[in-house]
Amino acid sequence: MLGNGVASAILPLLVLARTGDVLAAGLIASVTTAVAAVVGVLGGVVIDRFNRRNVSIVSDIISAAAIAALPLIDATLGLNLRWFLVLAILSALGDVPGMTAREALLPKLVAGSGKLDRMVAIRESLAALMLLVGPGLGGVIVWIFDVGSVPFLLTALTSLTAALVTFGIGVETGKVNRKPLTVTGVVADLLSGGRFLLGHRLVFSITVLSCFYAAVIVVLQTVLVPAYFLEEAMPHLSGVTLSGFALGGLIGAGVYALGVDQVSRRAFFLFGITGFSIGFAVIGGLFSPWIMLAAAVFIGITNAPLGAVLGTVMIEAIPDELRGRVMGTQNACMLTMPSLAAMTFAGVANAQGLAWAGVALIVVVVVVGVLALASSTLRTLEIAA
Repeated sequence: MLGNGVASAILPLLVLARTGDVLAAGLIASVTTAVAAVVGVLGGVVIDRFNRRNVSIVSDIISAAAIAALPLIDATLGLNLRWFLVLAILSALGDVPGMTAREALLPKLVAGSGKLDRMVAIRESLAALMLLVGPGLGGVIVWIFDVGSVPFLLTALTSLTAALVTFGIGVETGKVNRKPLTVTGVVADLLSGGRFLLGHRLVFSITVLSCFYAAVIVVLQTVLVPAYFLEEAMPHLSGVTLSGFALGGLIGAGVYALGVDQVSRRAFFLFGITGFSIGFAVIGGLFSPWIMLAAAVFIGITNAPLGAVLGTVMIEAIPDELRGRVMGTQNACMLTMPSLAAMTFAGVANAQGLAWAGVALIVVVVVVGVLALASSTLRTLEIAA
C-alpha cells in the first residue's frame, strides 16, 4: 500500500512527461481498472485452489517486476503509451490477486483468538496511514529527484519487501483443498461463488454498500474536491483536503481499535452511516474551503469504523472454501464502481455545473444511508455467520 501510494503521486506526472498527452493517464487508468476487475473475479478461483500465502508472495513479486521494468525500459527502449499500458496491466495481474489473497489469509491467522475485530481495526489504521504517507512521500521524491522513472525502484522495493515479509507466515496457514484446475472446474467455481454472493442477504447487502461508499469517496477525491478548489483558485488546498480525509481515517480507525471491545458493532455502524451522510451533506454543499477541509476530516473519521465493521462481518460470513471467489468478485466491484461513478458525476458537473453535482451527491448518499439504517438485514451484525 505504501508503494501504491508513492506511485499514485509519481506515475501520472511520468506519463505526462513521456507522452505529452493529458488523456494518456486517464486511458491507462481505465484499461488497468478493466483488467483488474476481470483478474479480480478469475483470481478468486486461483486463491481458492492454491496456497493463499504463496499466491500473495508471487503476486507481490509480479508487481515488483512490473514497476522495476519502468526505469529499465525508460533507459533502453524509451517509455511510450504502449509500454505504460503493458506494464500497468502486468502490475494489475499482481496487485488484485495479492490483495484478495491477503484478505482471505486473515481469518486463519487469527482463528480461535477472538481478535478478528482488533486485527481488522489495525489493518484499517495502517491503510489510513499509508493513504496519508504514500502520496506525500511521492511528492517529496518528485521534489528531490524531479519527474523521472528511477524513483520507481523504491516502489518496486516496497512490493518486494512485502513478498519477503509474507514468507514469515507459515505455509500451513495458506493451505486450501486443492483441486485440478480445469475449464469446467473454473466455471463451476465462479458459479458457486456467484450463487453464494447473490443468495446470502447479509453478504450481498454489505457488498453493495461497500462498493457504493468506495465509489462516492472516489467521486469526492477525483471530481468534487479538485474541481471546487480550481474554481476557488486555491488548487493547493485540494491535496490538503484529501490528506485531511486520510488523517480522519487514521483517527477513526484508532477510535475503532480502542473501542472495539467496549462498543457494539451496531453502534459503530450507526455512527459510521450517520456521520458519513452528514459529512457528505456538508461537503456537497460547497460552502467554503475550510468547511470542505473539516468535512473531509469528519468523513474520514466516520468511514474508518464503518469499513472495519463491514469488513469484519464479511470475513465471518463467508465460508473459507469460498472466500477467494467471493472476495475477488467484491474487489472487482470495488475497482469498477468508482470509475463509473466518477465519470457519471463528472458528466453532471460538466453539463449542469459543480453545484448540481454536489447536490446530486448529497441526495444519493443520504438516500442510501437511510436505506442502510432501515435495512433489517444489516440490523444484526454481532453474529454474522
